[in-house]
Amino acid sequence: MPNREFRPTLSQLRSFVTVAEQKHFGSAAAKLGISQPSLSQGLAALEEGLGVQLIERSTRKVIVTATGEALLPDAKAAIHAAEALVVRARGAADPFAGPLTLGIIPTIAPYLLPHLLPLIAEEFPQTQLQVVEEKTERLLAKLRDGLIDVALLALPADTPGLEEIPLYTEPFAAVLPKDHPLAGKRDLALDELGQLELLLLDDGHCLRDQVIDLCKAAGVTNTANAHAVARASSLTTVVQLVVAGMGATLLPVSALAAECYRPNLAVAHFAQDSGAGREVGVVFRTASIRKEHFAELGSIIKRAYEAAVDSWPEYE
Repeated sequence: MPNREFRPTLSQLRSFVTVAEQKHFGSAAAKLGISQPSLSQGLAALEEGLGVQLIERSTRKVIVTATGEALLPDAKAAIHAAEALVVRARGAADPFAGPLTLGIIPTIAPYLLPHLLPLIAEEFPQTQLQVVEEKTERLLAKLRDGLIDVALLALPADTPGLEEIPLYTEPFAAVLPKDHPLAGKRDLALDELGQLELLLLDDGHCLRDQVIDLCKAAGVTNTANAHAVARASSLTTVVQLVVAGMGATLLPVSALAAECYRPNLAVAHFAQDSGAGREVGVVFRTASIRKEHFAELGSIIKRAYEAAVDSWPEYE
């Protein structure tokens, strides 16, 4: 029977949520920075106070009960509400004071961070920035679970409970061997993608999906060959394959300065009205009280993007 006078503590709720996410007491205790006995005691006290079993324990695995699954969103919401209280109080003096966890997809992070981090340090010196690099799907999950505050990724996110602010439209450019007939072209048409043996990122990268959709829109079907050539998890690896003469690829223009300094490479730019590009923006929880702050952060991100593009001397 539940104790009608019982009120769970945030520590107990965090113990429950973390065990439910990690599915392992040792991993959950390490993540929370407490001992495993303390974690078990906190969870047991929560279950006793609520009068329900939240977690099934065994020597082999941890299972969240049906009741636990039903109560998990409420536990997360309570933790988020408490954190929002702290953020709101801190924000009365400085909205960017304290921790801020920014998620970024891998096809943006290495190219914008060298320009973005100094800007944030200069303009928001009280911000304790943490950066999480993950693919889009995992970033959206971390946002929903409250593990990150805001994410920078390709739009649209189209995820219930999340809001987005578009920041800029980023063109793509074709990267190919320097002796390719299309090398140096500045008005590339989409149907000319059929002349390229395209190398793509591995499954799960949104850039891969965007390029495939672009090829389909242009009636180009040769992207299927990419499966047999390589399974690359980074743009750097894909570009190295281009250097080796194994094909060509499409890069966002913010990546050109970092990736295309290598010998034997050439760049071809699409015509401005080709539609070859992606929309980039920040995404955050709809319930977040920091929308205005994220919009301000977005303006800093846009400046960093412009600096990354300008660092490629051949781009106009």
